[in-house]
Amino acid sequence: MSVMIIDYGMGNLSSVQRALEEVGAAVFISDQASDIKEASSLLLPGVGAFGEGMRNLRDSGMADAILAAVKDDGIPLLGICLGMQLLAEHGEEGGPQEGLGLIPGTIRKLKVNEGERLPHIGWNEVTPSEPHPMFEGIPDGSDFYFVHSYYFDTPTPLATTPFAGGFAASVAKDKVWGAQFHPEKSSKPGLKLLENFVNHA
Repeated sequence: MSVMIIDYGMGNLSSVQRALEEVGAAVFISDQASDIKEASSLLLPGVGAFGEGMRNLRDSGMADAILAAVKDDGIPLLGICLGMQLLAEHGEEGGPQEGLGLIPGTIRKLKVNEGERLPHIGWNEVTPSEPHPMFEGIPDGSDFYFVHSYYFDTPTPLATTPFAGGFAASVAKDKVWGAQFHPEKSSKPGLKLLENFVNHA
């Protein structure tokens, strides 16, 4: 299978590519919307602001191409960090705006408790709320690496992290998966998650 890493100008793509190749995936990076139909699965990475990310996806034609691939062709998609947030229906970062709308929810700023700081940077435990292929072979409570100030406010989180009162560390709907953390920076648990995506996509 071939995994296309979507290049929309947001984030370090090479580390994601290396991690996917380490778990046996054939990977290519492209900033061309027309290439999406050539992939057997898609990975949407990202570091930065929701508004800029959505503008880049729309202006490049990537947004429409992603929606067509996922909704019409059933192409699996994994969103990482900002890429997960862009899967939401709405985002509040930079003012209210629409996301890709693939998973119900809104991106909101984290409200930290005393002694906590934003951005949320570093390792934190992730606990799935139910069995799912994304976390197959990964012990509950495994640590993953986070860098973010906004979170995915959704009624159906797949896994949670106990920072700022708890937030959605991952989401999933059908063949669309999302991870707020960076699996490519999360040692063995992160590589296992990427391997699970490659094997189940």
